[in-house]
Amino acid sequence: MKSLPGRCPDGFLTVTPAITAQEYFDRRAALVEALPRRSVALLAAAELKYRSGAVFFPFRQESNFLYLTGFCEPDALAVIRKGDDSESAEFHLFARPKDPKKEQWMGPWSGLDAATDVFNADCAYPIGDVLSSLPRLLGSADAVYTDIDPTKSSQHVPRGVLDGYKIKPLAPEVHNLRAIKSRAEVVNMRKAGQVSGRAITEAMRTSWESEKDLAAYLDYAFTKAGCDGPAYIPVVAGGKRGLLIHYVLNNAALRDDEMLLVDAGGEYGTYITDISRTWPHNGKFAPAQRDLYEAVLRVQRTSVALCRADAGMSLEQIHKITAEGLRTELGKLGFDMSGDALSTLFPHHVGHYVGLDVHDTPGYPRNIPLRAGHCITIEPGVYVPDTERWPEHFRGMAIRIEDSVCVQEENPFILTTEAVKEVDDIQALRG
Repeated sequence: MKSLPGRCPDGFLTVTPAITAQEYFDRRAALVEALPRRSVALLAAAELKYRSGAVFFPFRQESNFLYLTGFCEPDALAVIRKGDDSESAEFHLFARPKDPKKEQWMGPWSGLDAATDVFNADCAYPIGDVLSSLPRLLGSADAVYTDIDPTKSSQHVPRGVLDGYKIKPLAPEVHNLRAIKSRAEVVNMRKAGQVSGRAITEAMRTSWESEKDLAAYLDYAFTKAGCDGPAYIPVVAGGKRGLLIHYVLNNAALRDDEMLLVDAGGEYGTYITDISRTWPHNGKFAPAQRDLYEAVLRVQRTSVALCRADAGMSLEQIHKITAEGLRTELGKLGFDMSGDALSTLFPHHVGHYVGLDVHDTPGYPRNIPLRAGHCITIEPGVYVPDTERWPEHFRGMAIRIEDSVCVQEENPFILTTEAVKEVDDIQALRG
């Protein structure tokens, strides 16, 4: 790999918002340090996805590829080699050469000069040269770490190119690095949380005619305030539709006497925060709504307070504490909590890792102690089926309260604090 001192001091060359070329260099160096000698990491960029015919979806780079390169274009392949010397490493990038005729239709792209000058590849090659150049770069590697299926032809890696090599999964190695967020990553997530929280709070001020109107507002508000757009398809669920955990139809009319459950968040610099809030659509909690809401809120506050390194808790342990807290609170409200009651009322985990993806670093364990830099969600919820088993005044009610939290040594850093959640604050928004 190239040495960057003097060329890319902190804050001088920002490849993506808040993330410098130096940070991407350091990430590749950390990956190489984690891999054995004479190994190669091979990553493919995401493919452009088509909605129908020639109509395509907005491009979103594959997260591990983006994390290690900062290169946010399709038709690319990254090769990171580690030599016999554990300090020796190289970064090679296959990308699209500049093509004015095609760019007239598709818009400008970086080209090979930018691959070396901006993204700091040691060598850059036309993407069409993969078949002729990749075997030489793989050379006599003892192992190839990749998530490309060697038994199938991918877009740019023909079947058979990886024959004869010991293939090992790359994702677990990258996820171990991605799980601990840098200061710059947290800055991006805080920006996403700030914008998203303010938009959700502003949405609480209005009586919406339909779920679709509110979903459209959030999309607009996230983008207008500086986010790249929504981080995921939101849940905007009125009344009993909130019982559907991932309800995303968002097309029903809203009634004044309903609770409104919203799970939405914006994306900034490809980083994400995840927020859920529940509030009465008419702006004022009915007694039963308030009782159940405050029960969930008390548990959520307790669980958020455990998101610090000195507590020594894992996400799995926090889940168990959350579940017991909900069991106690619901029992006080007259729920029969025997048998499978809790799994019916609280059917999901209390949280997940969050970062480049809304469910970040899939496969990264939930049972390891949380460390400073881990970013997670805390989202207890209660979903009361409309059946005779449950107290009548709570039937059909759904409440979820979720914040994204960055773990620090002694205190949790709540990334989404601008989304109000206290009963008095929510009711005050309507005057």
